[in-house]
Amino acid sequence: MDLSLDQTDGYLLVRRVGAQSITLLDRELSCSFLLAPDQAIENWTVDAASQLGADHVEAMLALQPELVILGTGLRQTFPSAAFMAGFLRRNIGIEVMDNAAAARTYNLLAGEGRRVIAGFILPTPSLPSS
Repeated sequence: MDLSLDQTDGYLLVRRVGAQSITLLDRELSCSFLLAPDQAIENWTVDAASQLGADHVEAMLALQPELVILGTGLRQTFPSAAFMAGFLRRNIGIEVMDNAAAARTYNLLAGEGRRVIAGFILPTPSLPSS
């Protein structure tokens, strides 16, 4: 799915969401990653929402968001209640959705100048069988 692009100076936005990768303005990513308007943290070590725990909450909070968007792949899959509570206890909203919806929501909020971060979970690329 191609997303319409209204480029915001200095902000990293999502251009395209596919089943195996997500394209930002300047690169294509095929591993899970965190995205803030001013930086992308590649190779986020998450393959499924069920893996998310307290250490992931802290990594996301280090980016100082006012809101967190979590893209869980092709389908919306909720992480544990403990993971969600890690944000809510600090009065930081978190929304969980599929990657395409997460990209649209992130682009809209980042374009408004909001301090939003998004975590995108992508499938681990499979190695060719021998």
